[in-house]
Amino acid sequence: MSKIEVVYFSGYGHTKVQAEAVLEGAKSAGTARIWAISPEGTLDDAAWEALDAADAIIMGSPTYMAGPAWQFKRFADDSSKRWFSSAWKDKMAGGFTNSATTNGDKLNTLTYFSLLAAQHGMLWVSLGQMPANTMAHGPEDANWTGAFMGAMAISPSDAPADKAPRKGDLDSARAYGARIATLAAKL
Repeated sequence: MSKIEVVYFSGYGHTKVQAEAVLEGAKSAGTARIWAISPEGTLDDAAWEALDAADAIIMGSPTYMAGPAWQFKRFADDSSKRWFSSAWKDKMAGGFTNSATTNGDKLNTLTYFSLLAAQHGMLWVSLGQMPANTMAHGPEDANWTGAFMGAMAISPSDAPADKAPRKGDLDSARAYGARIATLAAKL
């Protein structure tokens, strides 16, 4: 079975809910754990060791001001020690993000994650889901946001974390976690 590690930052709890859905999906096809980046942007040694031993790392952050939260950026900067030794080379990688609007420049955050993965020599996994883009579709349908690079979610700015992201976004996140775990097991 593949070893999947989900590492994320969540500012208001919405991205945590999305991360837990990714984790649930990953557990359906592998061994998976979740690690929260602290409000100071740090991880403990156990988390770094788990990431180093993983077959796949799935990264998550809310999209703030057209990119990942600064706490995630600090994590990315701290990962440069792994870059020097190619510690994450050939691991699978994926990413997910959340913001209050339909677009919210979430693609920039996913692009940031994929470039970080590329710098580490990792293998990026796309979402692999068709968009729910007809008149009959809405927020309860998987991939209603029309993402391809990774999982996107929408959490209205006035919604508490127990009300958003919505079902369709969480279904997409679960399927994405399972996709990455399944592909990592094949490698």
